[in-house]
Amino acid sequence: MSLDKNLLQQPSNKLLAALPASDYQRLVPHLKLVLLEVHQMLYQAGEPITQVYFPEKGMVSIVATMEDGSTAEVGVVSSEGMIGIPVILGNNITTTTSFVQISGTAMQINADVVRAEFNRGGAIQKLLLSYIQTIYSELAQAAACNRLHTLDERLARWLLTVSDRVESEDFFLTQEFIAQMLGVRRSGVTVAASTLNRAGMISYKRGHISILNREDLEATSCECYRVIQNEFARLLGKMPNN
Repeated sequence: MSLDKNLLQQPSNKLLAALPASDYQRLVPHLKLVLLEVHQMLYQAGEPITQVYFPEKGMVSIVATMEDGSTAEVGVVSSEGMIGIPVILGNNITTTTSFVQISGTAMQINADVVRAEFNRGGAIQKLLLSYIQTIYSELAQAAACNRLHTLDERLARWLLTVSDRVESEDFFLTQEFIAQMLGVRRSGVTVAASTLNRAGMISYKRGHISILNREDLEATSCECYRVIQNEFARLLGKMPNN
C-alpha cells in the first residue's frame, strides 16, 4: 500500500505523530503502509526481527509461550506504540511472540533503519526511550496485578485497555482468546464475563463485546488500569486513547 499525502503530513500512529517534522520526514521514504490481518504473526520468539511496525489501527498482542504450549499476554500495542522494541536495545531477537489480535493497519519500516535513527540520538531516541519506560512500567504493574488481583478486576482492566488502544467501545474477542491472553482457564473467563454482563457493565455475545458502563467498569477494575494510564500521560505527554 502506498502512502498518501495526508499520511505523510499527519501520521495516525501517536509515536510518529509526536516526532518533530524534520525527524518524521527523514523516515517517510522508508515507511510502507501495510494491512494487519487477525492472527498474522509479526515476529516469533527466537527469530530475528527484520521489520518494525508502528500500528495505526487494530491491536497487536505480545505473548509469552511456555514449553507445554500455554500462553499469556505480556503486552498489547496499538496506535500509541511500536512493535519491535528489541531492535533498539542492542539485539533483534526476543523470547516473546507478536501477532495481530484485532485487524488494522500499520506503518512498516526496516529494522536497520530504525536502529540507525535511534543511534543518531536526538528526538527519536528520547521519544522511544520514554516509550520503553512506559512499557517497563506496564509490565511491572501487570506482573503485580496477575499475582494480587481477582480475575474480575483483571478482566475489567484488560477490557478497558483494549478499548483504549483500539479507540472503540465495541470489539470482537472470543472467550478462548481472552483466557489465553490472561493466562487462565476459559471457564474462569466465562464466570468473570458473566458477572460484568449481569452488572450491566458490558454486553458479551458470541465474541462481540460492548462496554456499556465505562464508569462502573473502571470502578470494578483494580488500580493498575489508572496507574498505567497515568504513566503514559506522564512519560509521553498524553493518554494513549487521546
